[in-house]
Order: sequence, then C-alpha cells, then structure tokens
Amino acid sequence: MTASETPSTAEELRGAGLRVTAARVALLETVRRGDHLDVETIAAGVRDRVGHISLQAVYEAVHALTAAGLIRRIEPPGSPARFEGRVGDNHHHLVCRSCGVVADVDCAVGEAPCLTASDDHGFSVDEAEVIYWGLCPGCSTARTS
Repeated sequence: MTASETPSTAEELRGAGLRVTAARVALLETVRRGDHLDVETIAAGVRDRVGHISLQAVYEAVHALTAAGLIRRIEPPGSPARFEGRVGDNHHHLVCRSCGVVADVDCAVGEAPCLTASDDHGFSVDEAEVIYWGLCPGCSTARTS
C-alpha cells in the first residue's frame, strides 16, 4: 500500500490486532459517519447494515475498538457514553445544557496547550479532556424567543 492509499476498515481492524467481522466493520463505519453517537444509535446503524446484533455485542465491540484506539469514548457528566471516530488528536467538546448536542472543538491555540497543567502533581500527562458547557445556537434562540 502506498502512502497515499487509505487502509480499508478491515485493514485497520487487522492492524489493531482485532478480528475482522461484518459487525465490527459496520460499527466502526457507523461511528465514523455519525456524530458523537450513543450505543443505542450505533446498534441501530449496525442493524441497518448487517441485521441483528445484540446490545451486549455492541458494548463489547465499542470497548474493543476504544481500547485499540480506533474510536474515542466521551462521557459528559449526566450523559450516556458517546463514541466518535475522531482520534489521535487532543480535541475537546462543546455540550449544550439544554438539548445535549455535542460538537468538536480544537484546542484554542498552539501545540496542545491543554497538556500543561498548572500543577501536575508528578504525573506524566499525555491527554487532557475539556468540556465546554453552554447552549447551542438553536436552544439559545429558543430561550430568547
């Protein structure tokens, strides 16, 4: 494969040391095409593509794909876990307090500025998780109307 070729989903799974199944391929592609999906939504997307899959199988697959670094789990307080395909960077999230919509937001400036803690207590920090809370444009408009 040349540097310009993108590996297939099956090749990515194999490269991560995971067994390739139709359900895992469908799940990974569903998460990547979606937007911060919960497990129920992922299960529905997989079922649309491959037929029946149990919720337990979806939970096991998202756990394996998260551990392999192919998807990312976020869990804003008061919300169910959500999964996204954007991995390998240090981006953060905006969450609407009213409707719960989640949006990605890049670090504010520079090279991963959020990785410098004011006091690291001796930790070797390799990731930061920041959640910005507020109202999305739709909910802000609804409140002022």
